[in-house]
Formats: sequence, C-alpha cells, structure tokens
Amino acid sequence: MIFKIIALTLMAAFYACYYIKLLGQKKKGIKTTQIGHGKTGFVKWVECTMMVSTVLAVVVELVSIALGTTMLPDAVRWIGAGAALLGVIVFITAVITMQDSWRAGVPDSDKTELVTHGIFRISRNPAFLGFDLLYIGILLMFFNWVLFAVSAFAVLMFHLQIVNGEEDFLLEAFGEEYLEYRKTVCRYLGRRSGRR
Repeated sequence: MIFKIIALTLMAAFYACYYIKLLGQKKKGIKTTQIGHGKTGFVKWVECTMMVSTVLAVVVELVSIALGTTMLPDAVRWIGAGAALLGVIVFITAVITMQDSWRAGVPDSDKTELVTHGIFRISRNPAFLGFDLLYIGILLMFFNWVLFAVSAFAVLMFHLQIVNGEEDFLLEAFGEEYLEYRKTVCRYLGRRSGRR
C-alpha cells in the first residue's frame, strides 16, 4: 500500500506542475503545447508518437498501481521510489528555471531564450530527464512486462524528440551559442571539459 501512495502522490505532483505551468502560460497568451504544429515527416511523427506514448504510459502506470503488480523485491521498489522522487524534483526545477521559455514540443514560430543557468548547467534536457526518472521509478515500484514495454517506448520517443527535433531547432535558433553550450553540458546529465 505504501508504494501505491508514494507513486500516486509523485505522479500527482509531477502532472500538477505540468498543467499548472501550461495554464499559467496560456493566461499570458503563450502557446505551450507545440507538439506536431508546423512539422512534417519524421519530426512530426516523432512528436505525435511521443505524445501518444506519454498518455499510454500514464494509463498503464495507473493500471499497474491499481493492480499492485510487482515482480521485484522491496529493496528495488524503494530504489524506484527514490528515482521517481528525483524525477519529480528535476522536472519541477526544470520547469521553474525555464520560466516562459518552456514548451511541450519544438516551437514552430515562437522565439524563446536559450536557458543555460540553474539545473541547465548540468543537463541540457532536465525536463526529459525528469520524465525518464519518473517512468523508471514507477516501473521499478510496479514492475510488469507491459509497463516495461510502454515505459521503454516512451523513453525512446523522448530521446528521438531530443535528437531529431529539439537539438536541430536549438542549433538553428541559437547557432554558436548553442554549440558552445552543447560542448560543456551533456544531453542528460553531467558537464564536459569543453571537448565535443
């Protein structure tokens, strides 16, 4: 029962942050959800499939939590709880740090600023890292093979979104500034000595 409470509380905090930010930006006239807008081909497919996979992941997570499925010992489940908590903290920190530059999907026309301070000094994609950690944490708490497949697919789609959409957009929008940033901060976690 404790793992159900932890998982549901962390998911509620995570998605509350997402939707509160979305509604706050909407009130300012900012179109936060940019998924699939103005894109074509593979990039559009990736963004739309990513969106579907995130919705599917939440559904399968909630079913797994409700059923209390698990194939792992409690020690691993506690590691999962820690990973999920870390994911929520990382995601909320990323959303707050991005301020009004936060978007879901690559903007097709909005001009935002390149955020390189705060948590972005150690991760170029902390919001995606937060999603990944939450998914991995829930998976470890309520492991079953369907949840594993759905979670792995969602994480893969996040990665494809970054490498096939977001990084190209940032390079085009910010040029040398982004290249310099990319040389010093890793895609998911860590800093480099300045070499690519």
